[in-house]
Amino acid sequence: MTFQEAFTDAVQRHGGDRAMADALWQEAMRHYQSRGRTYHTLAHLEQVYRVLIPVQDRIDDWDCVLFAILYHDYIYDVHRHDNEEKSADFARERLARLSFPPERIALCADMIVATKGHVAAEISDINYFTDADLCILGADGPAYSAYAVAVRQEYSIYPDVLYRPGRRKVLERFLKMDRLFKTAEFFERYEAQARINLARELGGGIVY
Repeated sequence: MTFQEAFTDAVQRHGGDRAMADALWQEAMRHYQSRGRTYHTLAHLEQVYRVLIPVQDRIDDWDCVLFAILYHDYIYDVHRHDNEEKSADFARERLARLSFPPERIALCADMIVATKGHVAAEISDINYFTDADLCILGADGPAYSAYAVAVRQEYSIYPDVLYRPGRRKVLERFLKMDRLFKTAEFFERYEAQARINLARELGGGIVY
């Protein structure tokens, strides 16, 4: 099942029909396919979905996760510092159109906002979601390099003299974390390689 099919099924489980699901999907795709996006695209959403499939049985609210996947990077403006909050606001508004309980909408919004800091949460579903969002950090060397280059392209409006110090802070913050990945499954699969990748980029081993 593709991510789009899974999203469509989730919409239909909560009072929407296929036409509504298609409209919500196409609306989101206009954002994810917008000019300037080279990493935060549909491919990223599909990757997050794909790596969560093996742990689906450990997730309590799968539909909430599906909605969070679609909307977590809905707003992505390199000039802003509140993209996650704005994306969460948009998710709240769209999910309110469904028969989706307010407390589950709130959880979805919390998942989205959690991608800002990627710190451990008390709710395991949030940890699975944020771990999946970071899985690219633990990809093989070439895939990680492609990711780093793609992110640099998204920030192409900034010269290296501004971008590199900011990127360095991000890399250092990740490396200082006790654990990048909060769940056992993602920690075992991605943690070691992620630290290798981050250290390599921090050391100048990737040419943007």
